[in-house]
Amino acid sequence: MADSLAAGGRVRINGSPAEPGSRVEAGDVVTVDGTVVSLPETKTYLKFYKPTGVVCTFEKKEKNNLTGFLPDRKRVTYAGRLDKNSEGLLILTDDGDLIQNMMAARNAHEKEYEVTVGSPVTDEFLEQMRNGVYLPELKIKTRPCRAWKTGERKFRIVLTQGLNRQIRRMCGALGFRVVELKRFRVVNVLLGDLQPGESCPLTGKELETLLRITGRQQDSTANSAEK
Repeated sequence: MADSLAAGGRVRINGSPAEPGSRVEAGDVVTVDGTVVSLPETKTYLKFYKPTGVVCTFEKKEKNNLTGFLPDRKRVTYAGRLDKNSEGLLILTDDGDLIQNMMAARNAHEKEYEVTVGSPVTDEFLEQMRNGVYLPELKIKTRPCRAWKTGERKFRIVLTQGLNRQIRRMCGALGFRVVELKRFRVVNVLLGDLQPGESCPLTGKELETLLRITGRQQDSTANSAEK
């Protein structure tokens, strides 16, 4: 319908006649028959592979921050940070409602990690992790979780909490030192083939499922293309 209106000369963008297929950017003034129309709010959804050593912040006072990898994405923020020495999947968006839902502990959204520790992984260790570990510095016992061995010193773990440095604290409380920590999944979103420092739009079924699981209706237009 928009293209037919444009073809009829009824649409103008910033005062100039629009053509079928014309793109509208943030801040553009669009009129139809001389009347200003409101456009659906555009939201940005990205997947990003945070490398080890990068701090989850856009503050330039922090030397190794996200800005260097995402210079044109200053309006987005992350839904669930990773500490400096961890790597893997970050979901970046300017959708505040989505971030709030994902960060709310009561919603128990899953996050999956692969962890390498300095000692052989034992059945006893995994059972303790699954049952929850008391963290004296936080005065809290972690929620029960899923954990399974993937190598002599490696295991996968699925958490539904986002306590500060939770996996490192859990392992430390049981006498294990984390050597590497990588996040592969947040809710239904997978890291996929992304390499450290790379980002890509979160689109299609993966985005639709995330919005559905988190109770968000896709009532705004997702920005699915890099600018």
